[in-house]
Amino acid sequence: MTNPTEDEVRSYYAEDRLLSSLSVYNVGSQKCTPGFQWGPGVRDHYLLHHVLSGKGHFEIRGKTYDLKKGDTFLIYPNMEACYRADEEEPWVYTWVGFAGTDAFYLLNHTDFSEESPVLEQAEISGEIERKIRQVYEAKGNTFYDAVSMTGALYSMIAMLMENSSAEAKQKNLQTGRVEQAVRYIEEHYSYPITIEDIAGYTGVCRSYLYRMFQKILKISPKDYVEEYRIRQACRLLRETDMPITAIAHSVGYEDNLYFSKAFKKCKGQTPSRYRKAESGKKL
Repeated sequence: MTNPTEDEVRSYYAEDRLLSSLSVYNVGSQKCTPGFQWGPGVRDHYLLHHVLSGKGHFEIRGKTYDLKKGDTFLIYPNMEACYRADEEEPWVYTWVGFAGTDAFYLLNHTDFSEESPVLEQAEISGEIERKIRQVYEAKGNTFYDAVSMTGALYSMIAMLMENSSAEAKQKNLQTGRVEQAVRYIEEHYSYPITIEDIAGYTGVCRSYLYRMFQKILKISPKDYVEEYRIRQACRLLRETDMPITAIAHSVGYEDNLYFSKAFKKCKGQTPSRYRKAESGKKL
């Protein structure tokens, strides 16, 4: 991907998102006109920009960043942002947009965070540019192309992880514990597991697990388990004709009455009403 000429945008937008764990939504580059602005607005995916030359301004969470060649900024999904080119030296940038179930956890292993969405002239600036170019060069709408683009994106994020700071590496350790716990929950939610079981599996005490869940996922382990079970119950209510008692047992509730109370607390209606409402949507 060569640098675009004046007023030129070179971009690719995927027609289908064929991979759920990590998928490239768009990739490209643009030489902006003086004062060119996007936003304020929100995206439904992660969007990483890398400045190739010139200057610009990035506004997010009430803070403005003055950026230049070699800087990189990341916009998080559903987070209002605005960015505009400098009037005197408008920037040229390259970008890649992506999403997927792995994206949140992968980015938590880098120096990016919602509180710190900018890397200023990192030593790996040239590598970031090269990695985004590789994503662009792999563009296409076949399944092979989707895998190739995602492979290049994984390679870029792995490079960001490898070059993260000591602080980020400590965050990685904490995130890893939460990831372990989440995987355990996903694999054992249909059994009567306890928070002690989860903490024991991850090798930490219950209070540490609680702090890490609140810090990273903004929810307690107990509430996460409950919400995950209810999500699975909703799926079974929509997609099967299983009796509600059987569904309760299938998602880890031995007491049908307790399941109904937990479901209503989470969804605002009983399991039977939820099933009836969802059935009506199909008619």
